[in-house]
Amino acid sequence: MTRITFHEELCKGCQLCISVCPKKLIKLSERLNKKGYLIPVVQEPEKCTGCAVCARMCPDVAIKIEKSEGN
Repeated sequence: MTRITFHEELCKGCQLCISVCPKKLIKLSERLNKKGYLIPVVQEPEKCTGCAVCARMCPDVAIKIEKSEGN
């Protein structure tokens, strides 16, 4: 299983992670961080392959990808 963590206070809401997700699993939530930006979330996280394209694209290094054993 893959777990994606968004470091909310580093995120500036650029939405690059949303645009590059090959499965289109990332969307903006309705929650704001302290800077006033909408925070991305993964819908249907069980479908995430852990490709990490979102994390590589993030200019603020605000995304962490963790894979558990068996992936």
